[in-house]
Amino acid sequence: MKPFTQHQGVAAPIMQDNVDTDQIIPSREMTRVSKTGLGDGLFAGWRYIYDGAEKTGLADDFVLNQNHFADASILLSGRNFGCGSSREHAVWALKDFGVRAIIAESFGAIFRMNCARNGLLAIELAPSAIADLQDYCEQDPQRHLLKIDLEQNTVSGASTKTFDFSIDEADRHMLINGLDFIDYTLQFESEITTFSRRYRSANQWATLSRID
Repeated sequence: MKPFTQHQGVAAPIMQDNVDTDQIIPSREMTRVSKTGLGDGLFAGWRYIYDGAEKTGLADDFVLNQNHFADASILLSGRNFGCGSSREHAVWALKDFGVRAIIAESFGAIFRMNCARNGLLAIELAPSAIADLQDYCEQDPQRHLLKIDLEQNTVSGASTKTFDFSIDEADRHMLINGLDFIDYTLQFESEITTFSRRYRSANQWATLSRID
């Protein structure tokens, strides 16, 4: 995965609470067997105009369809973003669309975990901080970019306050180094092998595969 150290980009506000994974990507849009292409179904219920079940165009009033928020790579939102089901497709769809970070008051626990394991940064800030960032970005979205520094754990704009955030250290390590959960686990391969050998020696009854 692409390491996340610093990122600067257009921020689009989706300022509501309890944006669930079915809103992020409805189940009807999960028709692919890979992680790519899912961006087309991101926020499908809001992004598209429908005639029955058929998409007939883009909804002009949805923020990600508006020209001044074109190429948004940061989302601003409210409380409990990513709640609902545990579908990892929600994170895959956001990444495929081009989102690199989400700034919200809080996140669904499983969604936040899925973000870190797929290279998407989930940042929790106080509502007042998010409101300040939203106000700054909406003045001129294509010029008033947000800068995220994961090495310093800060979010800022050119004329805004700098806001500090905290993140689980293991998640931060994976993001900065571009590791998924398997890559992260393999960093401890030597310790895992040593434990397995000791366990097998102390428990002769165990039917573990031979480790050379």
